[in-house]
Amino acid sequence: MLKAVRRFIAALLLAACSEAQIIDANPTEEAFSQIIQDHWDLMLSEDPILAESLGHDEARGQLPDPSLEAYQNGVRQRRVLLSRLGGIDTSLLTNDEALNHSLLVMMLKDATYGNAPGVRYLTINTYSAPHTRLARIAEQTQLHREEDYQSYMDRLARVPVYMEGAIERLRTAIEKGWTQPCAAMTGFERTFETHIVDDPEASVFLTPFAKQGAVTDAAHARRREDAAGLIRDGVIPAFEAFGAFYTDEYKPACREEVGLSSLPGGGRYYQHLTRVFTTTSLTPDEVHEIGLSEVARIRAEMRTVALKAGFERLSAFQNHLRTAPDYYPQTAKDRLATASTIAKTMDGKLVELFGHLPRMPYTIRPIPSDVAEGTTTAYYSQPAADGSQPGIYWLNTTKLETRPLYELEALTLHEAVPGHHLQIAISQELDLPNFRRFGGFTAFTEGWGLYAERLGLEVGFYDAPETNFGRLSYEMWRACRLVVDTGMHYKGWTRQRAIDYMLENTGLSQNNITREVDRYITWPAQALAYKIGELKIRELRRQAEDALGQDFDVRRFHDAVLENGAIPLSVLELKIEHFIAEERKRLRLP
Repeated sequence: MLKAVRRFIAALLLAACSEAQIIDANPTEEAFSQIIQDHWDLMLSEDPILAESLGHDEARGQLPDPSLEAYQNGVRQRRVLLSRLGGIDTSLLTNDEALNHSLLVMMLKDATYGNAPGVRYLTINTYSAPHTRLARIAEQTQLHREEDYQSYMDRLARVPVYMEGAIERLRTAIEKGWTQPCAAMTGFERTFETHIVDDPEASVFLTPFAKQGAVTDAAHARRREDAAGLIRDGVIPAFEAFGAFYTDEYKPACREEVGLSSLPGGGRYYQHLTRVFTTTSLTPDEVHEIGLSEVARIRAEMRTVALKAGFERLSAFQNHLRTAPDYYPQTAKDRLATASTIAKTMDGKLVELFGHLPRMPYTIRPIPSDVAEGTTTAYYSQPAADGSQPGIYWLNTTKLETRPLYELEALTLHEAVPGHHLQIAISQELDLPNFRRFGGFTAFTEGWGLYAERLGLEVGFYDAPETNFGRLSYEMWRACRLVVDTGMHYKGWTRQRAIDYMLENTGLSQNNITREVDRYITWPAQALAYKIGELKIRELRRQAEDALGQDFDVRRFHDAVLENGAIPLSVLELKIEHFIAEERKRLRLP
């Protein structure tokens, strides 16, 4: 009865509040549920691609708004949500709801921190940019029904306005002095030049028409012709305009110093980013020291592997791996085939490591040509929310002489299974609020990906010195990130010092190292998430193994790690403490 009264009062108060008010009506479950829904609606309004995949018809044909005005509006709305959350008495919520409340507050605070200039202005980097997202939308769009055709055509028509918004935001960034460093952006021109073609038939934006949906031949041909016209008259000129802006305005204004701390308030902002991306209270100095310690540990393991391979000096083994042609694929097809074999082999091993597996499949595709040379070695995109498209492990198949096959086991386990695909696909199937099912915290997601690489040791991977060294090189790569990212953005390191440090300590090629260092420069602190997250998961596993002894079940542990989605590391620690206590009860351990 008391709960019913509270609900009735909450309804009356909510009805009495105007839309302009930012005070929540009553700390009830319904009020909190409404805040969660309002936040999710905001996220969908900002990402119509996700919204359409969830069946929201009003999102069809829409593109995200990359303008500064849209960003600032999103900040204002998130501050309103934070104010409403502050009015919730969490003692009246269930434990699960209280956790949802804490996570939502954390996300909103991170997103609204000082209306951070880095988020406002650094909208392009070596990994992504507004116009590269357009290309990915084109490559992932599938035309099944007439509605899909119309939606895609409407998106093509909106590209010019989209690009204008992106350009104006970057113009403001130039005025405020918040631009990317010159050296790190070398080669960025490829990301737009590849779309400036003479013939629409050569455009990636015509890719969806390679397959015909459930329409007549005549309808498909007509739509294809109309799309070609939109590409010729709207999309290509929009990319030309962006190219002219970048060449004539942005590039001349780029800055010389690579560190974020060289910008006004940049050091304080980097401290904030360190906390956000690691979900810890670690300072940049502490992260730097952890990195140095990990580099020393991994280097000792690498020496052991080199000796096993017959090399007295680690540097000699590294040079051998970098230069021996047999370690490198001859064709893009070779690289994709090797990755596919590794992934399929791990598919058959998953039951040894997990009790719960996702339903959604995944596939492997080459990174699109427009971004391949200027981007990272690989990345993953999650399954469509409506199940219409699998998870995708995108693999770089350019510059094959710099992409050794002995690294592919670690890379594939990270990006596909048991790494990103398994974790993210499971998360999308959990009974959680949508903001947790389809979002989460980088330290967990990337920490799990790096932890997943190591799991290969437990099921028969890395059985040759070369592939085990590839695994260690990837782990060293992530440890070096802690050193060079904090070094450049907080300790005054130069770009060359960071490159030299990674050349000295990893087996990566110089091309890959240069690309990676430029990524850290243009995407500050994101690279810290991997190693910090992996170290926490390994620490929690050791705690569980020590507490449970011979009764420790790795499958149950992994299921416990993944059953709450991508949560902050502090929350994961509490969850695993609870898991250990419950396991001891179940097993009747003293």
